[in-house]
Amino acid sequence: MTGSEATPSFRLAYVPGVTPTKWVRIWNERLPDIPLTLVAVSAAEAFGMLRGGDADAAFVRLPVDAADLSAIPLYTETTVVVVPKDHAITAVEEVSAEDLADETVLHPLDDTLDWERPPGQPAFERPATTADAVELVAAGIGVLVVPQSLARLHHRKDLTYRPVTGTPESRVALSWPEERTTDMVEDFIGIVRGRTVNSSRGRAQTPAKTKAEPKAKRPDASAARRKPAAGKPAGKNQRTGSGASKGGSKGGGAKRGKPRGR
Repeated sequence: MTGSEATPSFRLAYVPGVTPTKWVRIWNERLPDIPLTLVAVSAAEAFGMLRGGDADAAFVRLPVDAADLSAIPLYTETTVVVVPKDHAITAVEEVSAEDLADETVLHPLDDTLDWERPPGQPAFERPATTADAVELVAAGIGVLVVPQSLARLHHRKDLTYRPVTGTPESRVALSWPEERTTDMVEDFIGIVRGRTVNSSRGRAQTPAKTKAEPKAKRPDASAARRKPAAGKPAGKNQRTGSGASKGGSKGGGAKRGKPRGR
């Protein structure tokens, strides 16, 4: 089988915390003849996969280098602080960055939040990964500020989390190489944007418009009023003009019923 005859496929990468299940299901329903392959990658690897042609598109975290990659922002995540279940923070529904001033805040090397300076007190050493940082939280070493999806991904029974205000937020986007905006990429963009199966498939080209049939011309209503009805003289008001007896001419109106006998 030659390359031109190979079965087309769509390779979709996604970073930790993103759940592409819904969009993959819609793809499989609409395009069952084109298999979709999911590739789980780290946030640091995602852009290299796109540029190297190892993925057709990817769910990534912004920012994206617009020099060679296109992106559609999808949603913004809530930022949370992960703490042990017996931590004092669990007594409130929400905290601010200032509330963490006295806490040891872990800052993993794969952190996805764009900090100017993380809140709280820095740990002696930065954990290599978010997963490592979660283990340190469980050991009572410190707390961890992450997007909510990562807190759920690394869920432990002995940990919980609370929303944090006054901190950076993580934005998730669909990205792909600008020079490789293929028909399959356009199809997936349409799915992500919520287009229905009957709407445009989202491709760059616009389908040629068919010539519409001319609409039937409506009769001129004013002319219809001016035109006398067949068999009736023009120029007379048909309701009150002469020749019409009070209550209607004989045979011209509805028949009256016979009066009931008393």
